[in-house]
Order: sequence, then structure tokens, then C-alpha cells
Amino acid sequence: MKRILLFLGTNIAILLVLSLTMNLLGVEPFLNANGLNLTSLLFFSAVMGFGGSLISLVISKWMVKKSMGVQVIETPSSSTEFWLLETIRKYSAEAGIKMPEVGIYEASEVNAFATGMSRNSSLIAVSSGLLQQMTRKEAEAVLGHEVAHAANGDMVTLALIQGVVNTFVLFFSRVIGHLVDRVVFKTERGHGPAFFITSIIAQLVLGILASIIVMWFSRQREFRADQGGASLAGRENMIAALQRLNTLHPQPLPDNMAAFGIAGGGGSGIKRLFMTHPPLEERIAALKAAQ
Repeated sequence: MKRILLFLGTNIAILLVLSLTMNLLGVEPFLNANGLNLTSLLFFSAVMGFGGSLISLVISKWMVKKSMGVQVIETPSSSTEFWLLETIRKYSAEAGIKMPEVGIYEASEVNAFATGMSRNSSLIAVSSGLLQQMTRKEAEAVLGHEVAHAANGDMVTLALIQGVVNTFVLFFSRVIGHLVDRVVFKTERGHGPAFFITSIIAQLVLGILASIIVMWFSRQREFRADQGGASLAGRENMIAALQRLNTLHPQPLPDNMAAFGIAGGGGSGIKRLFMTHPPLEERIAALKAAQ
């Protein structure tokens, strides 16, 4: 639940910062003073909704390098680093994308992730724990999975979907606030306090519901990346890698990177709706069923 709250909090914080910016620039007060123009409101919501997700996408590589201490391999200094570069170089060529940046970050858990603002400007990083605890064949399957994420453009698509749901969360929260202010509190000119209070509450509720849509998409693209990893590194190797992950109980990445790793936390009941990754058992079953 802590991960869910942090994820929602980050997204809401971005929207609030953009909303404050629009207020300081006089855009939102202008809309409020002149009633609720749905066309203007939709444009305003789209600017803010897509703004936050696209800004996060643009700075994604820089952010994870700083926050997770990813050391990008410029010139390999060991046989492991040479193997890592050459494996990703081979898979990237087969997937039809430019060579990503490749890095290692110090962590005992087994994980890896791909990020970047486009399929031809990506970063793939692996934990030191993955290199130590997985066989070469298993690790190659994980690398294939991450290259598939980059080739599928999952980072861009996820940012666009987040932008769409942000847009409608902002739009409908303000429509709801306007209706409550006018119908319930009978405000006749401009907007009263009820508009702002109701809009904030509606934005929180709609934001939680919208995140369910984003997480559903995140889980679906994991199945697709598994198939991509199986195509690049071999189906049996991909299955073996997921089985090894299942025995190691990998810890989830930080919340801003959770959707881009090889594995995420588990969950059941309502918590399952907010999972970035399907359970490993389901992913293994899907690969076996596709044989």
C-alpha cells in the first residue's frame, strides 16, 4: 500500500505544481472568472495532464542515473561488462533499435529496467545482484526482456496513457466542482470555495480510479515484453529467468521506476488492481502456453 500511495502522490504532486503554475500565470483564474468553457477547460487540462508525464519522460534517464547511482559503461573494464554490452548490442540490432546506454547499479536484489524518452534513446540498467545471482542464460533473457520494452516503445506509450488519464481527471474534477458549486451552493458568479474543495476531492478520487487503468496497461505490456525476451534469448531461457526470479522474491524498484523493471511486488484482492507487474506464475504460464 505504501508503494501505491507514493505512486499516486507523485502523480498528484506533478499536477498540483502545474496547476499552481497556471494560477500564477493567470490562466486558471481567467477560466474561472468567465464561467466554465468546456473547450478551454479541456485544452487547459490536456496541457497540464500531458505536461507532467512528458516532462517525467524527458528527464527519466537523468533521474534514474542520479537517484539509483547507475554507472553507465562507456568502455568495458571486465569480461562481465564486455558481455553485457555485446549482448545488448546484439539484441538491439535484432530488435531494430539503436544501441541503448547500458549501466549497472549497486543493489543486492535481482532486477533490471529500461527507460528513456524514445525507443532509440533508451537506457538499460541491471543490478549487481542480478549479475551475481543469475546464470548467463537467465540474465540474457532478462536483458532481452528489457530490450523488448525499449523496442516496443513502452516508456513512451505509458507516458502518453498517463497523460490521457491525467487530462480527464483534471477535466472531470473541475466539471464536478463547477456543478456542486452552482447547483448545491448556488454560486452565481465566478467560483466559490466549494468549487475548489470539491475539485480537489474529485481529483483525488478520480486519480485513484485512473491509476487502475495505467496499472492494467503496465501489466499487459509485461506479457508482451516476456514474449519479446523469449524471441531474442530463447523461450526456455525466458521461462528459466522468471522461475529464478520467483524463487528469489525480488524487491520492487523505487516507485518512479517500478513499471519499468523485470519484476514488481505481488498482491491480491484490491491491491492487485494497482500492481505494475502480473504475478510471475501467470507470466510463466503465459510463456508456456505460447509454446
